[in-house]
Amino acid sequence: MARAVSERLRSAGHQALFCGGAVRDRLLGREPGDYDVATSAPPEVVAPLFPHALLVGAQFGTVVVPGAHHQVQVTTFRADGLYIDGRRPTGVVFSDATTDAQRRDFTVNGLFEDPWTGEVIDYVGGRQDLKARLLRAIGDPSARFLEDHLRMLRAVRQAAQLNFAIEPKTFEALRDLAPRVASVSVERIRVELVKLLKAGRGKALRLLRDANLLTYVLPEIEVMRGVTQPPKYHPEGDVFVHTALVLDNLPLEGLEAEPAEDLVWAALLHDVSKPQTRSVGPDGRIRFHGHESAGREASESLLERLKCSRRTIDRVTDLVGTHMQFPSLPQMRAAKLRRFLAQPDIDLHMRLHSADCGASHGDLSLLDFCRTRLAELGSERALPAPLLTGADLIALGHAPGPDMGKLLAWVRDLQLEGEIATREDAVRRVRERGSSSPSGT
Repeated sequence: MARAVSERLRSAGHQALFCGGAVRDRLLGREPGDYDVATSAPPEVVAPLFPHALLVGAQFGTVVVPGAHHQVQVTTFRADGLYIDGRRPTGVVFSDATTDAQRRDFTVNGLFEDPWTGEVIDYVGGRQDLKARLLRAIGDPSARFLEDHLRMLRAVRQAAQLNFAIEPKTFEALRDLAPRVASVSVERIRVELVKLLKAGRGKALRLLRDANLLTYVLPEIEVMRGVTQPPKYHPEGDVFVHTALVLDNLPLEGLEAEPAEDLVWAALLHDVSKPQTRSVGPDGRIRFHGHESAGREASESLLERLKCSRRTIDRVTDLVGTHMQFPSLPQMRAAKLRRFLAQPDIDLHMRLHSADCGASHGDLSLLDFCRTRLAELGSERALPAPLLTGADLIALGHAPGPDMGKLLAWVRDLQLEGEIATREDAVRRVRERGSSSPSGT
């Protein structure tokens, strides 16, 4: 579609070039994402050429052309005015391709491509940096980061995603200006953090640390550094090292975008409360008693600060708060184990456990245990409907109250453990028990 958009612009007498990440990715042999188009035509000329065009950023020279499967962003060659808020220019002046390239962030993103000849047009040395696998700011790196503070996080994302080194002067400016990222809105930070952690995993987290950015965007993760763990279970190193390795080992294949993002958050935060719960006993043994329950609360606080959705918060805190249940699975009563395996997100729990073990001792026997039990359940993996309800117990003469809840839980356990299978069985057992609470409840 981008080619068709370019063709229409060209037929109307305007220059039209592919630009940005798609050009970079094609030259790297990567599958390009959506192609953007840069043109000599101003927005008021572009829009009438496309009946359904959207003037989403006309003041900055941007028109969006929607298509059946994706949209094309068309931006007029421009020079940016002053940046006074660390986010966007106060205005723009339409210009030419040479000038437009100079206002972009990194040299590898400042390339243009002729859609018809495939010729790559390079005004900023991007092709040389692509060959060197180097991320370099265009012009003065401090000026680029001061213009838009979020570019510092984008530098980390792109370097990790592309497996590029960051050019020394660019990296020096990144470290020096890191505190400025705190002025960026939490919504923009959250979006960029999700992108960089999904794309760059542990490498991105390490780069955030090295670039001095972690302190300002994820201080709860920064304090993991240097928090030692028992070598028997964590020969890899401290809590930060372990967390980065969990991200590296996290299996995201086959997941849709939302659960994949939630799993990344859970991997990042599963040990978030270890620094606060660490203790050393008289025997010298290091313990993190209750770190999973404390982690549930800490994760909720962090994700609320970043204004994540309630659904994400609930899912991530559940993953964090229950990730230490795996060691007790073989000893669980059948009913409790059945409930654990019947969770809607059991696949995410297992993926997190796999990454957690892979980043430490490497023992995946508990994962194999879960897979075996799930295979045995087969089509009966989902929990069956309860055999009795509160209304049934009232009909049998039981008064509402705490004892009724305990009685229902007892009947449910009998059902899940296979001791009863029908409503008649349940009624019989309740009558045998009488009105007293079941023992052990």
